[in-house]
Amino acid sequence: MNLLDKVLTFRPGNTVARVGHGSRVPLLNPRELLRALARAPVSLPCLPVQAKGALPGLLRAARSEDAVLGLACPHPLSDRGAPERFVQAAHQVAAESEHARPVFLQAGPIRVARADADTLDALKDGIYRVVDAGFSLVSLDLSRLDSYEAVEAVNALVAPVTERELALELTAPAPNGAPVDAYRTLLEGLKQWHVPVDFIRVPEASLGESEPDVGLLRTLVDLAARYETGLSVGDAGALWPNGLPTYVASGVRKVDCVGGFERLALDAWPAEVRAAVEEKAAAAGLPAGQLLGVMEEQLPPLDAAAREKLEALSFMEATEVLAALGATRSGQASLRFLAEKRGD
Repeated sequence: MNLLDKVLTFRPGNTVARVGHGSRVPLLNPRELLRALARAPVSLPCLPVQAKGALPGLLRAARSEDAVLGLACPHPLSDRGAPERFVQAAHQVAAESEHARPVFLQAGPIRVARADADTLDALKDGIYRVVDAGFSLVSLDLSRLDSYEAVEAVNALVAPVTERELALELTAPAPNGAPVDAYRTLLEGLKQWHVPVDFIRVPEASLGESEPDVGLLRTLVDLAARYETGLSVGDAGALWPNGLPTYVASGVRKVDCVGGFERLALDAWPAEVRAAVEEKAAAAGLPAGQLLGVMEEQLPPLDAAAREKLEALSFMEATEVLAALGATRSGQASLRFLAEKRGD
């Protein structure tokens, strides 16, 4: 049994059920990658896929840098078929390019707007669909709830994730701009219910005005460690394009890097299509890139030249992000670790 064969045994069962036992793509649980890279100065990179034409460039960058990579579907519940289409597209591109570096697939952040029974029941059904589609990490955004509601909502929603031993990420309520207290309250409440949390996610905008607050970052990292979880930073690179190494140095375990990816995706479409998306996004109060991801199936398909340009620019952007997050040469290192620890 070679190195890759050993690592393929770590794939989550829900992912194998979706892509098939014959797949050679190492789609893993990020929990395994955290274990493999526990002593490495690296933050797991997770990149949003706003346009599926970017996928070849993102995966090619991971091969070029020999890097682990997360791919995020920011809008998995936009319609019933969205989770399956995303996983199918990511797997197809990876399989066609014989991608052999570890990849994880993130669903969300899924926004939990209310904590009433009807809302939570609908969301739980959606999370079951996400899990059945093959995602290994589910991210829940609880920022619109109060602390009590957040704990109750997580307890009501996590069964699809915990039953399959998948990874869970949470964005906590942040009343009065006090993220440390909010995360402590959330983690303490969930500890009493024995809910395992892999990442607590803090939006980059909560970390300072002109640059990341290193003191706050380290306090959150220490808080997460006390509850046996890791800190992740969301929407990174939008405010401080050169701030990514700061997250690595502070002990952040995962970074969802927006950077220039949303703009690259939007610019791939003709001006009139882009303008229509931006107009609808403004009316809905959403970032245009987020709405693009929801609407992509309804838009005219990109022509060959536009797809090639999007792939090339995504490759360049991703290469810089992977290097800045310390992920260069993390791919083979993770594979070797997991192969050696197989069965432990």
